[in-house]
Amino acid sequence: MEASLYAAFGLGLILGIKHALDADHLIAVSTIVSEHQNLKWASLIGAFWGLGHTFTLFVVGLLVIGLRLTIPPKVALGLEFLVALMLISLGANILWRSFQAESLHLHAHAHNPETHAHFHVHGGGVEDHSHPHPFKSMRKPFLVGMVHGLAGSAALMLLVLTTIPSPLAGLAYILIFGVGSVGGMLAFSSMIGLPFVLTAQRFSLVNGWIRLVAGAASVVFGLFLGWEIVFRQGLF
Repeated sequence: MEASLYAAFGLGLILGIKHALDADHLIAVSTIVSEHQNLKWASLIGAFWGLGHTFTLFVVGLLVIGLRLTIPPKVALGLEFLVALMLISLGANILWRSFQAESLHLHAHAHNPETHAHFHVHGGGVEDHSHPHPFKSMRKPFLVGMVHGLAGSAALMLLVLTTIPSPLAGLAYILIFGVGSVGGMLAFSSMIGLPFVLTAQRFSLVNGWIRLVAGAASVVFGLFLGWEIVFRQGLF
């Protein structure tokens, strides 16, 4: 195997790690991690996200490299817009469940000479997903990773088709890229899972607010990304 191909594979591994740490990926995984109290399963969320991401890229790679297909720019933008909608949905789900589980209420209290309103968070705890059959809870990160893989497939396939000399080497590059994305997201989900796990039992107030921040960040970023795609990049 030529040295240049080894170099390309090494670059693919590094780019896979870097790609896993894109803002939309981190925000999506953070919302899923926020639902778990068990660090082991919170860490595996990143791995399953990477597996779903790699699965989609590999399937698209088979079609694009094998049939020499191209992904039209409008289709690529539409897939990016799907990511924006997914981020909004993930964040809204976390916010809704947080308001239910943590009993976040707005109370009005009369204090002379004026009445003011403020928030109380009554810790209800986070739902524990460490119960039997925990792999069922890994379906969400796998599917989210698949959607992210679709959205990122256009740029990656263009890179593969223009720099990799053979179809087999192209598919190997995609798999190595996928290994990097799995490793990068596994490390990130382990780190981001720590504050959720450490605050879940003894600091439920803090845990509730962290989950609210994660959900709100996902909604806001999804709205911003959707606005960019529709109005700046001209999806419609």
